[in-house]
Order: sequence, then structure tokens, then C-alpha cells
Amino acid sequence: MSSQRRILVTSALPYANGPIHIGHLVEYIQTDMWVRFQKMRGHECWYVCADDAHGTPIMLRAEQEGLTPEALIARVWESHRADFAGFNVGFDNYHSTHSPENKAISAMIYERLRDAGHTTVRSIRQAYDPVKQMFLPDRFIRGKCPRCATPDQYGDSCEHCGATYAPTDLIDAVSALSGVAPELRESEHVFFQLNHFEDMLRGWLERNDLQSGVVNKLQEWFEAGLQDWDISRDAPYFGFEIPGYPGKFFYVWLDAPIGYLASFRNLCDRLNLDFDAFVQPDSTAEMYHFIGKDIMYFHTLFWPAMLHGANLRLPTNVFVHGFLTVDGQKMSKSRGTFITARTYLDHLNPECLRYYFAAKLGPAIDDIDLNLEDFQARVNSDLVGKVVNIGSRCAAFVTRDFAGQLAAEDDEPALIERLKHSADDIAQSFEARDFSRAMREVMLLADLVNQYIDRRKPWVMAKDPAARNDLARVCGTGLRAFRLLMIYLKPVVPALVENAERFLRCGTLNWASLEAPFGGCEIDAFTPLMNRIEKAKVEAMVEASKNSTAPTTVAAPVTPAPAAAPSAESATPTISIDEFAKVDLRIARVVQALPVEGADKLVQLQLDVGELGQRTVFAGIKAAYSPEALTGRMVVMVANLAPRKMRFGLSEGMVLAASHADSGIFLLDADDGAQPGMRAK
Repeated sequence: MSSQRRILVTSALPYANGPIHIGHLVEYIQTDMWVRFQKMRGHECWYVCADDAHGTPIMLRAEQEGLTPEALIARVWESHRADFAGFNVGFDNYHSTHSPENKAISAMIYERLRDAGHTTVRSIRQAYDPVKQMFLPDRFIRGKCPRCATPDQYGDSCEHCGATYAPTDLIDAVSALSGVAPELRESEHVFFQLNHFEDMLRGWLERNDLQSGVVNKLQEWFEAGLQDWDISRDAPYFGFEIPGYPGKFFYVWLDAPIGYLASFRNLCDRLNLDFDAFVQPDSTAEMYHFIGKDIMYFHTLFWPAMLHGANLRLPTNVFVHGFLTVDGQKMSKSRGTFITARTYLDHLNPECLRYYFAAKLGPAIDDIDLNLEDFQARVNSDLVGKVVNIGSRCAAFVTRDFAGQLAAEDDEPALIERLKHSADDIAQSFEARDFSRAMREVMLLADLVNQYIDRRKPWVMAKDPAARNDLARVCGTGLRAFRLLMIYLKPVVPALVENAERFLRCGTLNWASLEAPFGGCEIDAFTPLMNRIEKAKVEAMVEASKNSTAPTTVAAPVTPAPAAAPSAESATPTISIDEFAKVDLRIARVVQALPVEGADKLVQLQLDVGELGQRTVFAGIKAAYSPEALTGRMVVMVANLAPRKMRFGLSEGMVLAASHADSGIFLLDADDGAQPGMRAK
């Protein structure tokens, strides 16, 4: 075994304005498996993370909920912690970027960059929302990409072609908050001069074994030219005020990665660890970041440049992963495949998802797919049918016929040696984050053990008193092999292995346990370590991930729908043209869409109705539309419906939708060119 390493590991910080979902969990489970492997190898390895708790979205959501930002992020922090714990993600520290440690380190890094001449201050023309009376963050501006002309893109990057740009470069830009075209106003901002670090970054790229996809992307960015980075934001803003600039705040992406160091600083202070030994330029420790491919730019350009400019050590490596699809498509609330961590935990064993992700994850930046049918079949076949079944098949005879006493001698030593011989290959796969390769090897070994048991037939031996000694040795060999498989699987399914440790009475397993003797001891009676996944539970999880079916009405209701719709045979009630003329139908733009806490069906819409101003409407369309997909959309609304006081607030109209019991809900919208306030005819 290699000498002990000192390793600091982080995962990207989840944003503190929403729940953890299974797409997020790809990263945290991947990181946790790697960290658990390092700790099993005897290395000093610390895994830290934190909630990313700053920025305009959090400020606006807190305002919407009638909370302070501090109260909102405290509530979300608790829910995130509980979700991660439910999936056995073993952080050594889980902190928040809204912390005294982060404030101090952010100020220190900024002041070092400023004093070394790596920042500059200049006035810029910036998008300003005259309705909300605030400067707009990049992500609150939508428009056509200036490179590929794809519509409805964010103000800082294009999801279609991957281009990055200034929000002022967007074509036909509108505010995502009010729907109006933003005004350009002058504002003084602080910039980090990234181009000062191009030579350093190229050298870092050459010295480190980054993934090929990361290298290729960095080369593209170098060729395009490194641009100054705006690291300040204007009030109102929830974050840290920049030293020496009242009313100016650090952009969330400046203090977010610094949150890695702040979380570790908090851990060091609590455990009396040497923080400087991990962060100084001459540190012999290692530092790794696990991130998604959507935030490569910040972690492979800005972050190492900031660290170098502040005279701190650079990352040893940045490990990038792809996205998660479910049943071959993007996660969808309407299909029930946008599954939160909590919904999963309400229905299924988290160890099953950990194993399935491990069976899919390799070292490349590839998307992975959670095929729910394959998920059920693979977990049932591999973990339950192959691995757990070994313990079950052998333990029953040891408990019944030998009072739980395990034979000291092997029936087939070559089998045990074959399992041990795979240790180095499996370790190399874990080290390289090639979890799928490691799992293939483990399941191959499990197949060999099951073939051995099938060949030796202990159930036949148990009927023959003369074969008693052979039975003891066969079952002992099977359980020793089972123990070795548990060592290999421990980084992936730690809770299952912990239960196996208790059953085997073998103590805490680590990589050194591979060579430790195991025999002549007493085991506990076997109890099921894992149950098969039932199809009904998967279906129940999917159904729970869908919002309840909205009432079958022509309009998305702001008042309760009738108990039953008219039957197909009944005549459709008619109204006169004069009665219909009383209905004022208007085009409206969705300025903001928010989930309604405590309501299964409702979305709260803030609508711009042109000359009629803005209206708040509660619409029962949550089953078909996520709130984030509605912002900026044109809808048709009943503008002269009497306001109705609801438990969640005052609803001032109704948006129109078509619906069908089988195919769902479909909003009625307007063709291109329609403007808020136009009459619908």
C-alpha cells in the first residue's frame, strides 16, 4: 500500500433556494464513494461542502416568502443536510457561504488580488429593470444568443451552443422579473483581470492530468481570449459587501468557491487541524474538486487564477462529470422523473441508487441515464441476487448446524486467493473514478462465488451426516468470500456493509482487512441485508413526483372546480354572444412563476397585462409546468374575473388552458408578435 496521503476533497455547492434532486446526487454520491475509498486505504482525507447561500435569487425568494434571507437559507440548509444524510453522503463538514469564515477569506483573497494589481475599477453600462428598480443579474435577463440566435437564453451563457458573453450582447433582451426591456444605466464595477494569469493557467494545464474534455474546452477559451471578470454587484444584493466599496457586493461566483476553503477552515478550527498545511503554495497535500460540466469555466479558469493571485495553492485536479437523464430524457415533473431526494427516500433504499450510479459512472465527462426498468433489474440481480444471496445461502447452515461457529479452514483456498488478487485492479478503478469498471469486476467475482456454491451444493451436504466437515468448510469459504466482496463494495453501499459487519462480527472493514484472517469465530444469525426493489414502489415514487392531476376544466382555475365534469352525453351549456362579450380576454406575459408552499396543484403567476398593469394569479397547472419553465411565456387570461381571496393570497384573474384526463394540461398562448395587454378575440 502507498504511503499516507493528505487530501482535501470538495463537491460543488448546492444553491440554497431549492431541494436536492437525484440529478444533484450524481455528484455527491460520486465524490462520497471516492472519499470513502481513500479513507479505507488509510489516507487522511477530508470531504467538505456548503450551501451556496448568496445572490439575487435568494434575496427575491426570501422577499416573496416574507422571510429574511438568513431565515430562508437556514431552513434550506437543514433540508439539504437531511437529504445528504439520507443518502449516506459522509461530509466531514457541511457549512454555508454565509459564514464569518467565508467573509474573512473572501476579503483576504480580494485584498491580495487588489493590492497585487489584478483588479481594476471602471464604469459600465448595465441592465436595469425600471419596474423592479434594480440592476439585473445575468441570469435574470433572457434573450436570443448573440452567437447562434437560440431564443430564451440566459444573460451570461447559451445552453444550446455553450457560448459565454455579456448580458448586453443578448438580442431582444427582456427582464425575467418584469418582462420589460431592461434599460442600460451607468454603474461602477470591480473587475478581476483574468488575462494576467494566462501563462500560469497554461502551465497548470500542462502539469496536471485533467480530463481530455476539460483540456479541449480550456484550449477553446484560450484561443478566444481571456476576458476581465466582473466580480461586483450593486445593491440590493444578498452577499458580502466589498471592502472599501459601500453599496457594492461580491458577485456570488467569487465567494462560492471560496466557500470550499471556508468550510475547511471551520472544520480545522473545530478539530484543531493545520489549515495552512493544505492551502499554502508549498503544500504537499492534495486538493480535488468534483463538479458538473456546466460550471467548468469558473473552476478551471477563475478559481485557479484567484488562488494563484492570492498566493494560495492550486487545485491538484478538477474532476468533471456529465448530467443525469431519466429514461433517456431530461428530468420532467409532468412525467414524474424530476425526483427529489426526499421523494426517493420516501419510497426506496438509497443504497440502490448509490450502486446504480456506481455501475454507470466512468472517468469521462459523459451523461448517464437512470433507466428505471434497468435500475430495478440491475439492483435486484447484482446486489440482491448475486452478492447478498451469498451471505444468505451460507449463513443459514452455519447458524443451524454449527451454532454460528465459522470453520477456520477453507474448502477452496484458490477461490479466496482469486478474490484477493483482484484488489489492486479494483483499487486502481476506484482511484481513477472508474466506478463502473470496479463494479463489473466485483460482480464477476460474485458470479465465481455463486458458481462455487452451486458446484459444491451445501444444501445436499446438509442432508448427509458424513459430509458435516465439508459443509462447514464450504460455508466458511462462502462467507469469507462474502466478506471480501463487502470490502470492495463498502465505498459504494456503506450502510449495507455496516449491517454485514455486524452480522459477520468482523469489526470495521477497510482495505487492510483483505489480508486479515477471518475464521474460527462466531457469526450472528443472518437477517436480510437488502430487499428486492418492487416495481410498485418505483411506480409509486414516479407518481409521487408528479403533482396531483389538475381539475378537468377549460381554464386553469383560480376557484375550486366543480366536483364532476359534465358527462359526454350531456348537452354543452350555451351562452349568448352578449354574455361572451362580457369576458375580457387579454394577452399577458409571465413575469415570475413560483411554487406555492402547501399547495399540490398551484403555481403563483405574476402577469404583465400591459395597460392593465400587473396581476397575481394562482393557477392549477403545476402538474404540467415547472415554475421555472413559465417565466417569459405569453398566456391568455381572463382579465375581468372578480378577484378571489384564497388561503395563499389574492388571485386576480384566470389563465386559460386545455386539458385531458390522459394527456394532461396545455396552456393557451399567443403567436409571436403579441404584446401584453392586447385583447384576445
